[in-house]
Amino acid sequence: MTDLMWLLLTAFGVGALIGAVGIGGILLIPALTAFAGLPIHAAMATALFTFAFTGIAGTVMFQRRGSIDWAVTRPVLTGAIFFAFVGAWVNSLTGPGALAIMLAAIIIFAGVYTLATWHGMPEPAFHGRRHAQQMLLLALGAIAGFGSGLTGVGGPALSVPLMVLFGFSALTSIGTSQVIQIVAAVSGTLGNLKYGTVDFGIAATVTLLEIAGVLLGARIAHAVNAELLRKFVAVLCVVVGFALIARELG
Repeated sequence: MTDLMWLLLTAFGVGALIGAVGIGGILLIPALTAFAGLPIHAAMATALFTFAFTGIAGTVMFQRRGSIDWAVTRPVLTGAIFFAFVGAWVNSLTGPGALAIMLAAIIIFAGVYTLATWHGMPEPAFHGRRHAQQMLLLALGAIAGFGSGLTGVGGPALSVPLMVLFGFSALTSIGTSQVIQIVAAVSGTLGNLKYGTVDFGIAATVTLLEIAGVLLGARIAHAVNAELLRKFVAVLCVVVGFALIARELG
């Protein structure tokens, strides 16, 4: 197959993963470098730009099915909005390589821990203690936003495994991740546009395939068994974590 066909297939697969488990956007970056010939910085900027649209599509799909718990999502979103800018600022001051590996280690830990404790926590952390739970969600959003701004990795790569780790259902975590995508992508893209690193021609084609994948993935997320979905999220966290480490090590 041609490079264009491989790029389109990857974009569709990435969209399906985003819609089904919230994680998978990181796979688009190497595809853009390998099959579209984009330099790494342009690939990261272009991928991040497309995630604003996959986030909108995912949010609409999950909201239609009543799968976004806004009481959970709002504090996560609040933390992500502010700390995405903080992460981007830190990125401009320091080399993010070592911190990116640390973040990848957190993702791997969350995935391994979730697999090790197969049935997970019986209920979300601080259940029945609304104020304490809201503070926890705010902190999880801050971590996801900071990691996104620092490394260019989408917020869901951190928010989904951490929320699942703290006992929130996989479907609730994935629903929240759809909204976080929009915030992380818009805040990051505003910075990237300043330097003109987004390839809008490639982004337009890739985005269409990603959105088609999101529509399929959202259907999958609502059709499969909750425990199976949770296990798949955990396995994907481990894979994505090691992929991030490999990316940082070149």
